[in-house]
Amino acid sequence: MAEQGSAKATLSLPCVLVIVMAGVERFANKGVGSNLVTYLTGVVGMSTAAAAKSVITWNGVSFMLPLVSAILADSYWDRYSTIAFSSLLYVLGMIALSAWALLRTRMPRSTLFFPLYLTSIGQGGYQPALQAFGADQLAIGDDDDAESGLTAEQKGKVKSMFFQWWYFGMCSGSLLGNSTMSYVQDNFGWGLGFTIPSAVMALSVAAFFCCTPLYKQTPQPKGARRPSPCNIFKFQKSIIAGQKISLQSIDEDDDGNGDAISELELQEKPLKAEPADPKESLDEAAPSVAKIIQGLLPIWAILLVFAVIFQQPTTFFTKQGMLMNHTVAGGSFVIPPAMLQSSITVSIILLVPMYDKMIIPLINAITGSSDGITVLQRIGIGMVLSVVAMVTAALVESWRLRVATTTTGGGEGAARLSIFWLLPQYVLLGVSDVFTVVGMQEFFYTQVPTSMRTIGIGLYLSVFGVGGFLGAFLITALEIATARPGNARGWFSDDPREAHLDNFYWFLALLCFISFVIFTHMCKYYRGKDASGK
Repeated sequence: MAEQGSAKATLSLPCVLVIVMAGVERFANKGVGSNLVTYLTGVVGMSTAAAAKSVITWNGVSFMLPLVSAILADSYWDRYSTIAFSSLLYVLGMIALSAWALLRTRMPRSTLFFPLYLTSIGQGGYQPALQAFGADQLAIGDDDDAESGLTAEQKGKVKSMFFQWWYFGMCSGSLLGNSTMSYVQDNFGWGLGFTIPSAVMALSVAAFFCCTPLYKQTPQPKGARRPSPCNIFKFQKSIIAGQKISLQSIDEDDDGNGDAISELELQEKPLKAEPADPKESLDEAAPSVAKIIQGLLPIWAILLVFAVIFQQPTTFFTKQGMLMNHTVAGGSFVIPPAMLQSSITVSIILLVPMYDKMIIPLINAITGSSDGITVLQRIGIGMVLSVVAMVTAALVESWRLRVATTTTGGGEGAARLSIFWLLPQYVLLGVSDVFTVVGMQEFFYTQVPTSMRTIGIGLYLSVFGVGGFLGAFLITALEIATARPGNARGWFSDDPREAHLDNFYWFLALLCFISFVIFTHMCKYYRGKDASGK
């Protein structure tokens, strides 16, 4: 670890162990989820639109539950206990899913969703608690701790390093899950393809418990107590029924920080501290904390469109690949369409180590500044790249449709376009993830009080949860709006010559561009901890 006056900063061993465990969890999750749309259409027998909505809704629930579990973890439990309990549910759901795949012919189709959503419940507690727990392992002290020997700038660098390598670890696990499990599932059966991720996840949980003596358990602040259900209700009510959400202009209150300082003082005080009257203290804290969360909601809401785009590789990109030629070496080797999702993680794995060493110096050289980019600027760059990715996807799909409709044989004609033409859109989304997703993690973690860090991670994950529901709603609405006689599903027809995913991609590109314009305007008025956003 770095000492004051030294620019070098490293991650502690427990922190690295937690990052590895996060990567293993992604291996298990992607080993099931990345090829799930293929399983639902090819084995279970769902239509393309129904399978896509099922996967998107499942992902949405998986990303929404962390917000609920985060509130419980920060209010009633601790992060370690949350990880312990939720990991057991996670493993139980994975085992049940493997059993369903092995006994599929004897099981009603509706029962498939029980193990899927059981894993969602487990993931909902496991993921945010594990990330916040990993950040707790950083040997840098609290934000206001001067005894750590680190300057505020050095602490910020260590935090940024953690979130970048956390995402690197998750993407490494995702890469293995996407590439190896999709091949196993397509060539050796779904039973084995689901059993391997289950076993790996079980071993990861066992390893987590074995490493317990190495972890730094963060105690509750002195004088803190756990709130009653009444206080939690008041806290939630203050968010829902509070004042109108607004972003304070940077130009306002130039003589002092005003409300901004009072909000940020919560960073140095226990959320649940009660020096005199516990009830009065909590009642006064709830509106202040709610005000912080309200300040984050506009940024949270505008990122929902990016979350919809984030869902495409596991749904329509994969289905798009199924309609193309995915054989190589003269047809002797078949590439599972879901395997192309690995190109996203490969681009992330290659880019994350280069971010501080090459990308930031390049940006500094272009801008003539030595300050790098802020977190909000990082998010904005990723949003622009996601627009480019969807435009690329629309152009490739338009080309695929021309090949399909101008060649006799329909599906065979469509298959003549190589699946490798999908690589640019995958890679562009991977690069956008390095900017937007990592930036979102750091933004929501650093903009809340220390005692609410798990809730901050939950807020970040809930963007993708609500984005999943929004994506499912858009599919349903567009399916109805574009339906016509002889093609009841419109843009999402199962006939490769009738489907118009290109129009859907153009629609998403337009939505994301509009959201980016609004986002840039919001950033001018956002004021939070470290207004620079670094």
